[in-house]
Amino acid sequence: MVSGLILMVLASQRSRAEVEEKRGMKQEEAILAGGCFWCIESALEHVPGVVEVMSGYTGGSEANPTYEEVSAKQTGHYEAVKVIFDPSRLSYDEVLDQFWRNIDPTDEGGQFSDRGSQYRTAIFYLNEGQKRIAYASKSKIEASGTYDKPIVTPILKAGSFYPAEDYHQDYHRKNPVQYKIYRLGSGRDQYLKRIWGKEKAKATGKGDNPTEAKKYEGRTDSELKKRLTLLQYNVTQKGGTETAFANEYWNNKKEGIYVDIVSGEPLFSSADKFDSGTGWPSFTKPLAPENIVQKEDRKLWMVRTEVRSKHGDSHLGHVFDDGPRPTGLRYCINSAALKFVPKEDLAKEGYGEQLKLFEAE
Repeated sequence: MVSGLILMVLASQRSRAEVEEKRGMKQEEAILAGGCFWCIESALEHVPGVVEVMSGYTGGSEANPTYEEVSAKQTGHYEAVKVIFDPSRLSYDEVLDQFWRNIDPTDEGGQFSDRGSQYRTAIFYLNEGQKRIAYASKSKIEASGTYDKPIVTPILKAGSFYPAEDYHQDYHRKNPVQYKIYRLGSGRDQYLKRIWGKEKAKATGKGDNPTEAKKYEGRTDSELKKRLTLLQYNVTQKGGTETAFANEYWNNKKEGIYVDIVSGEPLFSSADKFDSGTGWPSFTKPLAPENIVQKEDRKLWMVRTEVRSKHGDSHLGHVFDDGPRPTGLRYCINSAALKFVPKEDLAKEGYGEQLKLFEAE
């Protein structure tokens, strides 16, 4: 009985260890520098799927630096945060999307009222998958037209990350009054409102040219099986791939836009379509970057960057960094995931705001 009890205890310990190991496997990390780490920590910790955000230092030469040393510019370190997140709920691309929305990526001398090399912005990638996604994310923000100055945020290989002193962790919670005073005086919120407020107003139909806000939604599995062909279902829901040179849009040269077959959200424009020679529709950039989600894909014994739709959660294809100028990207997309809306039908099908893409200059 004693030996049996010992075996049961050992089995229980192994079971607990396996559970803990699986929990650990579900978490990924991102290291980002966006100026004052108090502000980036407070902004990202509320994002669904984020487990923890830690303030710290990285990018420099000195081990275990102090705040005083970093502030005196003696170490070359950035103020940065380590974001621990659950990839089943939040993709690395979505973490980066939140990061862009909380910084000024055109400022190479610091951030807002905080000046100096320790307050520069940067994305520190931890592996090749993150590197690809980071470059694609940066290209997406450059192509979006959000900024009228060049994006200067570099993408760098991550080195050691050193946690900041305890009093810096959760500073906005420990010292809410002081933090609010600092934040208001920094100018960060005023800048972010000016940059992103326009987009929010446009999305809600409360901008300079009010239009009815659209809601793009996915469908239940049973609805999709009724609406979609077997190929469309296999591609969008199961991550399948259609046959090259034998799909609906690979050689389509008409003017118009391509929308998600599931939700109808705009994805790509014929103006950005090019012949990649691969036999699948290929685009240099998304029509609506906010409708595109990128995820690391390790299937087929390689690491690729999967492209999915934001609202329909449809598998669309993959993005590669071997495309033409100006972005250098190739969005390789399955025709079965798309619906093509010709230019002449845009207004009739509810995409009248996209007609400006095809107006003669």
